[in-house]
Amino acid sequence: MKAKNYRRAKGVPYTRKKFIHGAPQPKIVKFTMGDLSRNYDYNISLVSLQRAQIRHNALEAARVATNRHLEGNLGTSYFMRVLLYPHVVLRENKMMAISHADRFQDGMRKSFGKPTGRAARVEPDQPVMVVNVDENGVDVAKEALNRGAAKLPTKCRILIEKVMD
Repeated sequence: MKAKNYRRAKGVPYTRKKFIHGAPQPKIVKFTMGDLSRNYDYNISLVSLQRAQIRHNALEAARVATNRHLEGNLGTSYFMRVLLYPHVVLRENKMMAISHADRFQDGMRKSFGKPTGRAARVEPDQPVMVVNVDENGVDVAKEALNRGAAKLPTKCRILIEKVMD
């Protein structure tokens, strides 16, 4: 299965778990990391610029890359949250790749496909991740979100907002 086949968000999302048997669990394990109990000065968010589908393993890779950089440089003086949840179930009509496969396979007959993964749909200007830090951690958070954005299949930008109390 190639990831680029599932990058564009087209058609109706396939999300009803009531009717889907054997849908895989999302690979993303934690949605919040860091210290939630503190109040932070800056709210830095990673925002998608395009409409796209982000697969669950890409979200997990972005989360791990961002969290590893934050944890290594700031310790526990940050709070990070992944805002997307992969609801859409992706299907694949598996094809044989052997010689004379046309004798054994039905091709596009009954080609609905089996569940193979999950994805989250993103609209333009929708935040993907949010990091809350103090003033001394703004540059570290920007670099961490840049590293996370490199793992995502869509173009992103970083927005910095000062929290007003």
